[in-house]
Amino acid sequence: MYTIDRIYIDGAFVTPHGEEWFDLFNPATERVTGRVRLADAKDARDAIAAAKRAFPAFARTSQRARIDMLRRMHAAVVAKEDELYEAIIEEYGAPVSRGRWMAQHASNVLSEAARALEQYGFTRQAGTAEVVMQPLGVAGLITPWNSNAGFICGKLAAALAAGCTAVVKPSEMSALQTQIVTQALHDADLPPGVFNIVTGRGDSVGAQISSHPDVAKISFTGSTAVGKTILRTGADTLKRVTLELGGKSPVVVLDDAEFAQAVPLAIQAGFMNSGQACIAGTRILVPRPRLAEFEALVRDEVARTQSGDPRDPRTTVGPMVSQKQWERVQRYIRIGIDEGARLIAGGEGRPDGVAAGWFIRPTVFSDVTNDMTIAREEIFGPVLAIIAYDDVEQAVAIANDTNYGLQAYVFSQDTTRARDVASRIEAGRVLVNTLAHEPAAPFGGFKQSGIGREYGTYGIEAFLEPKAVLGVL
Repeated sequence: MYTIDRIYIDGAFVTPHGEEWFDLFNPATERVTGRVRLADAKDARDAIAAAKRAFPAFARTSQRARIDMLRRMHAAVVAKEDELYEAIIEEYGAPVSRGRWMAQHASNVLSEAARALEQYGFTRQAGTAEVVMQPLGVAGLITPWNSNAGFICGKLAAALAAGCTAVVKPSEMSALQTQIVTQALHDADLPPGVFNIVTGRGDSVGAQISSHPDVAKISFTGSTAVGKTILRTGADTLKRVTLELGGKSPVVVLDDAEFAQAVPLAIQAGFMNSGQACIAGTRILVPRPRLAEFEALVRDEVARTQSGDPRDPRTTVGPMVSQKQWERVQRYIRIGIDEGARLIAGGEGRPDGVAAGWFIRPTVFSDVTNDMTIAREEIFGPVLAIIAYDDVEQAVAIANDTNYGLQAYVFSQDTTRARDVASRIEAGRVLVNTLAHEPAAPFGGFKQSGIGREYGTYGIEAFLEPKAVLGVL
């Protein structure tokens, strides 16, 4: 059992004013492994005050100084990689096959922000005016549990690159990862108050950050429902808001696709991060004449997909993060059956031979129509829906018939044809014949998948406001 009883405010580890204790679990065993003392609204106010004090001086730091700072942060997080990797497996249940990438991602986003900052021009000309991109002020950064360390570092990197100071509210369910990242960032020797990290509940710490008049910018990743609440709360003080929310991403398999290549990629897109990913490709659109062929290959691929012990290198689907999440996914599987979808893989309960842990049987439904609950709502678990279509026009219509628009996937042997389909899909990112990530490309959603963009220069500009100065040119 470990105990986490410190938060980070004004350059120091301090005891929270909040007195609530929260149990931490290993989702692969369901056992309590530690506990964390949660910050409260007063702690959030103290952190905001520290960030506000630090902002005037930090906003005037040079671009070179902030690049050097990001590189120090990168080196410090790299030094904690093994410790962070272990925490990601124990606390989140990420399979070792993915956990190492997640640990490295936390440091990579810092070096990528430094690279983007090196190429960024804060001053430009617009007619007779000089336009200066100016940091907004104190940024509130609210991060989820499904990639906690990566989101802390990624959002913080963009905010600091822009010259903003920050208050981070990470998920209370990821306190061990947060502790390791916080220590690493402390070791990078930033000025006091430039970043502050307060682990607490959304309805106290998160609500305080979202409503406080001294917070100029909110960047939130999480559910669409919470994102809407943050947007409403922030409206009272006209905060600038970036929201990266839910998804129900379509995987459009065109009739000329090579199924031997497309099926493994489609399953990986759907089951990535154990299905706990906003970008997961959970609706697989397949040409009706080739449906039986596709289903047969899916059955074989899912049979090779192991859900179980995250420390087994053969495992690609780990446990759900909590009992609540496990029960949520089980409920959706039952809904799919009750609505008449046909199970072709998986189903209710734990995988065979697994007696404990919040594990899900990797599940795929076919005979799904796009009006079914499992095709409309974000499940956030390894549950996929195959939807048959008759022609490309119908495929595009089905792909776009959703409240979401975060990511999409297109598979075809004809790149020109795939590009045309991609251009018609309403999503912030469309991946054609690949699952690759491009850190320089913007990331964010259409419709109820969010507002604004992250990564690269787009992510930095989310923390900047243009100021026009006339009469100096």
